[in-house]
Amino acid sequence: MKISAPSRLQNRTTGFLRAGTSSREKGFSLLEVLISIIILSFGLLGMVGLQAAALQANRDARLQSIAISLARELAEMMRGNKDVGLASSANPYVGDFTSPLTPTTESYCLNVATGTTACASNAAIADAQMTEWLSRVKTELPGARVNICVDSAPFDPSSGLPRWVCTTTGTGATTVIKMGWTRTSTDRSASGSAALERATIPSVVLPITPGNSL
Repeated sequence: MKISAPSRLQNRTTGFLRAGTSSREKGFSLLEVLISIIILSFGLLGMVGLQAAALQANRDARLQSIAISLARELAEMMRGNKDVGLASSANPYVGDFTSPLTPTTESYCLNVATGTTACASNAAIADAQMTEWLSRVKTELPGARVNICVDSAPFDPSSGLPRWVCTTTGTGATTVIKMGWTRTSTDRSASGSAALERATIPSVVLPITPGNSL
């Protein structure tokens, strides 16, 4: 039996079918590439967000560490100058210091390089220590606030959060160093000015014992 060659119409139809199949394959390939790009873009955005959050967390941790170190340093100063540190009045160490963190009495009598008169009393030493210490706090902690007081309840009994107000009487009253500064709010949904906590509550609360009168 003789097999006839394909007609021109059959060849043309087969060519159209092949061309259509090739076009669809190219279309699917382009769509897959676009979807891959979109998925990759979301992944990159997520990585950028995580990196930004990690950098902010590192900054907050660094400031927290600096504040604790400064508070401990002041505690040692007060222990070393206990006669002034224990004084209930005229105590240069005690006070609520806000921007620009100016001490009660500025003094540089510990800085021998300036050629000023040497410290003549323990109170003068305390003035000089607070002048230098508050200057470093202002440099290291943005928007810092410091409150050094005798307090029997440094934490709010209803919320459990630290508070700036000091209760000078009551059982267990002791000298407390409270420090706060401008930091990122823990509320991630906050925006604008609400995204920053401007020393609204103390971030460091350090009870200390300056010494005893013996």
